[in-house]
Amino acid sequence: MVSNPLDAMVTLMKQVTGFPKRQVVGMAGVLDSARYRKFLAWELGVSVTSVQALVLGGHGDDMVPIRGHTTVNGIPVASLIKADRLDAIEKRVRQAGAEVINLLKTGSAYYSPASSALLMAEAYLGDRKTVLPAAAYLEGEYGLRDLYLGVPVQIGAGGVEKVIDIALTADEKKALEVSASHVRELVEATGRILAQA
Repeated sequence: MVSNPLDAMVTLMKQVTGFPKRQVVGMAGVLDSARYRKFLAWELGVSVTSVQALVLGGHGDDMVPIRGHTTVNGIPVASLIKADRLDAIEKRVRQAGAEVINLLKTGSAYYSPASSALLMAEAYLGDRKTVLPAAAYLEGEYGLRDLYLGVPVQIGAGGVEKVIDIALTADEKKALEVSASHVRELVEATGRILAQA
């Protein structure tokens, strides 16, 4: 799925199609992580290919940049950028979609979502076993169940072949739980709207 509200739409897609969970996935984390990488690269004056970063959770203002797993060629980003500056960058990541829309004046972001979807398609079609942050169905991973949420997954010819459960700091875990609660609210609201239609 490459549609907003992403987390609700990917849930709806699963419900409507009845496809197995491995065949239904949302693109958000790939896009959000790419933006995080780009902003960090600009800040440091390095190539974006040197930056490894993850943004998890819902695709919205409460997405969770995972600072503890963000590095520049293996160097923890927190040792290169001061905490207050990282806070500002992470806030910009959360608001990047609105920033793009404001710059375009009409329409919405199209290039970065298309590039992100292409990465996912290449992983499927080429059976690349690529690890990407994407909205996948959780059944206990990260302490969450019966929910689509942005987490690291391995994508290959079988679709989402594996959800990768990484260690999070206490703050990151709490932020992910908050994001998950907002995703649940959005899914419920979408369900109510569709029931009335």
